Amino acid sequence: MAGHLARAGNRVALYNRSAAKAEALARELGGRAAASPAEAAEGCEFVFACVGADADVREVATGPRGAFGGMGRGALFVDHTTASPALARELDAAARERGLGFLDAPVSGGQQGAERGELTVMAGGEERDFERVRPVLAAYAKTAKRLGPAGSGQLAKLVNQICIAGLVEALAEGLHFARAAGLDPRAVVEVISQGAAGSWQMEHRHETMLAGHYDHGFAVKWMRKDLALALDEARRIGAQLPVTALVDQLYAEVEALGGSRWDTSSLLARLEALRAPR
Repeated sequence: MAGHLARAGNRVALYNRSAAKAEALARELGGRAAASPAEAAEGCEFVFACVGADADVREVATGPRGAFGGMGRGALFVDHTTASPALARELDAAARERGLGFLDAPVSGGQQGAERGELTVMAGGEERDFERVRPVLAAYAKTAKRLGPAGSGQLAKLVNQICIAGLVEALAEGLHFARAAGLDPRAVVEVISQGAAGSWQMEHRHETMLAGHYDHGFAVKWMRKDLALALDEARRIGAQLPVTALVDQLYAEVEALGGSRWDTSSLLARLEALRAPR
């Protein structure tokens, strides 16, 4: 994402907890490496963060060396992390107190989408802030949409994860069934992908699933973090997510197989491990 920003003509400053990574990328992009989020944010109109979970976002934004401390009035902080809606509202309030802008703007598309500059951005926050940064987001996003006030982007990302969870389990079960029935699963996918069963997951993941390759993509541990956020929010608002809860437990079984860092499509590995010999 930083590379796309630099190639679009923006001057970039980079911070990473592993200083060597930031320094190497800074040399590659002609930017500067910073020793802290605050230092990286100094003099920047826009500050983008993409880390792991709520605690990481809070430390990067408002911690002792956080970006908010280095940003000038009117600068905009854009959080691309998938985090809780409650944290988005908390940071939005903290930003306003400091005269800063804030958007919660989680992304979908994974590593492949980031590398290709084809991410989807779901944003929450003030419309004027979103419109300011929209042209900059275009460097690495094919779609960017504001969905409401602070927290709305995170809520939309949870919808995204809820839908993906069900689709991946359905695809895993379909491929598992095809194999057990003695069909050529690739031939089956070639046919059904052209009809109502087709999906992004089917198009981009069926080959690696059938090959048993899972050392890529979005890790199971991060999906479980996201599903936990969705289930917590569902309890708060009274929504029913029975399939999401089930898939979360199935991912727990994948983790028990040693698949915490496997791609989310590894739900097939669980089914294959359970399959009784014919």
